[in-house]
Amino acid sequence: MKKFWITFGLILLVVLGGLAFAGNYFYNYAFVPSEKDFLANDTPADATDEKPTTQALAWFKGKERENWHIKSQDNLKLRGIYLPAQKESHKTAIIAHGYMGDAESMYQFADMYHQLGYNVLVPDARGHGQSEGNYIGFGWPERKDYLRWIDKVLKKNPQEEIVLHGVSMGAATVMMTSGEKLPDNVVSIIEDCGYSSIQDELIYQYHQLFDLPTFPIIQVTNLVTRLRAGFFFTDGDVTKQLAKNKTPILFIHGSADKFVPFEMLDKVYNATDAPKEKWVVEGAAHAQSFNQNPSLYQEKVKSFLSQHEFR
Repeated sequence: MKKFWITFGLILLVVLGGLAFAGNYFYNYAFVPSEKDFLANDTPADATDEKPTTQALAWFKGKERENWHIKSQDNLKLRGIYLPAQKESHKTAIIAHGYMGDAESMYQFADMYHQLGYNVLVPDARGHGQSEGNYIGFGWPERKDYLRWIDKVLKKNPQEEIVLHGVSMGAATVMMTSGEKLPDNVVSIIEDCGYSSIQDELIYQYHQLFDLPTFPIIQVTNLVTRLRAGFFFTDGDVTKQLAKNKTPILFIHGSADKFVPFEMLDKVYNATDAPKEKWVVEGAAHAQSFNQNPSLYQEKVKSFLSQHEFR
């Protein structure tokens, strides 16, 4: 009997050790900032028409800018790029970039809002660009960071009209932010190809990358995330946040998206009772809706914003 329990204990230790290794491996793969080989062609900057891209990039690099900083709830120093409008404006667009992107990668969207007469604030998310942080939060801890960026804008001008615009992980971030208590100054949200929950996206990517069952790896990784990053990723449910949202939202998604699957669009769209519109960009891959037709994209955004300005 004693031999049995020793054998059982050794087997249990091996199994638990293997699970701990696998959970940490997947956590490092998904949550630790590093070069990701599965992100090829997953950036809005991969435009099909180079002329608008070149013009927008030249504008962004040459535009007068200010570096803004805030402290997060967990004491991280976060950086954002603030670009004042050409003429005095009381409208600001806060733009959220995607997974392993940074503020600099959102120059096309910054240029679009500049053309619409907005001041533009483009933060580096925690763990990205020049912001501090040793993990990627997939939008859940970042939602609290964006509340602080909103406060920063309102300290500059308490009457400012604010739009939140996010792409990919940035879209999930602004949707998660929508479920928090927002000031009335936030009049619109634009989400472009955001996922329905962190867990949904991780399970989808897990199946794309590994030919293995999700149980119990996803559950163990959830626990590892709590131990190493301070939150359970199962808490990051975009649809539950949208259920509390009252801000008008424009939902955008490319029909050919294979990174955040197109099927997630209806999940997030149906989750909110706030004023909303849905625009499906036929044939657009992930984060490529703008690049497929920049002028139409700008017109869709402009039209939506005009319906939800301060009255």
